[in-house]
Amino acid sequence: MPMKTGKKFRTNVLAIAVITAAIGLTGPNPAAAQVSLELVAGGLASPTDITHAGDGSGRLFIALRDGRIVIHDGQALLPDPFLDIRNRLTAGGERGLLGLAFHPRYASNGFFYVNYTDLNSNTVIARFAVSADPDRSDPSSETVILSVVQPFSNHNGGQLQFGPDGYLYIAMGDGGNSGDPQNNAQNPDSLLGKMLRIDIDGGSPYTIPGTNPFVGIAGTRDEIWALGLRNPWRFSFDRTTGDLFIADVGQNAREEVNFQPAASAGGENYGWRRMEASLCFKPSANCYDRTLTLPVIAYDHNADCSVTGGYRYRGTGVPAISGQYVFGDFCSGLIWGATEAAGGGWIFDRLLDSGLRISTFGEDENGEIYVADLGAPEGAVYRFVPGSADTSDSSGGSGGSGGCFISATGS
Repeated sequence: MPMKTGKKFRTNVLAIAVITAAIGLTGPNPAAAQVSLELVAGGLASPTDITHAGDGSGRLFIALRDGRIVIHDGQALLPDPFLDIRNRLTAGGERGLLGLAFHPRYASNGFFYVNYTDLNSNTVIARFAVSADPDRSDPSSETVILSVVQPFSNHNGGQLQFGPDGYLYIAMGDGGNSGDPQNNAQNPDSLLGKMLRIDIDGGSPYTIPGTNPFVGIAGTRDEIWALGLRNPWRFSFDRTTGDLFIADVGQNAREEVNFQPAASAGGENYGWRRMEASLCFKPSANCYDRTLTLPVIAYDHNADCSVTGGYRYRGTGVPAISGQYVFGDFCSGLIWGATEAAGGGWIFDRLLDSGLRISTFGEDENGEIYVADLGAPEGAVYRFVPGSADTSDSSGGSGGSGGCFISATGS
């Protein structure tokens, strides 16, 4: 889950002009007045991912932390799980079944991929196949694609998605504990603290795309697409433009969302542990140079908050948020929408104070957005719909639940 542990560190704001400028939203927010949440399914055991199979069935697949994937067929949850691998993983805290992605040609090959922590608490990326029953997979069909040793129990990342290029992208956290003590995120010979990109169709279990940015460089893993990440719990591609948003959970001072345009050749260094968003972390001063890519969205917090990345909305059901990147915060329950301004920078709307423990967002086949409540003790999944929301506090300032405020960063 997008949670974090460890001592709170004081950090210094960088003394350069490109750093943060707080955005204050004054007065009522028109978009928020037209956004609401509608319950899709309740009684869920800690939902961690929501997606679709891209097969035209309209089904929603919900991954649960305990190792099950359940199906909502548009009317109700089906009684039997699509997949049940509870006996193969360690679940609890930031461990368990963390991510789910369907092959772009799932309708013809029946393959899907999961990210889970095994019985030794290490990361496993595995492929499964659907059975003769389209609502049940074959648990015996597992093929392990990649396994990564995890030195600690937290910061496992979790998301995996196929990009517009057909390659599988995998988000890996820095391996855990506090402050990345092994400096994995900046170590080019480690897969931890990275965004990986692999070709699962080119060989067994996978091959390296020839256009990966570090191919052939000694001492650097070829799988790396980008580095300098702490715990990129959720990331997503804009289904229209191909742009990539990576929400990276911060230490204890600042949360961030990184933006990679579709035209990027990869290789970005998003700064951790040298920087926590736009703040120096280690070293505590003079940490920034032009080799680092700063986030486009960041927020400070008073509580121990964690960003949960979402999606740029491309559906049609909620026109008020069309084109906005929708994301939230795990512990405050606040949901925002961000739009890239024509002249540069980002404009923010506070959409909802949901009251949820936001564990993940998801998309269906039509681009409609969903959000999950991790729950205590039971979780739920909600759909974004037009409606009325409480806009009594739309200031976007340091008040309100969780004490969060939004800021923008330059690059």
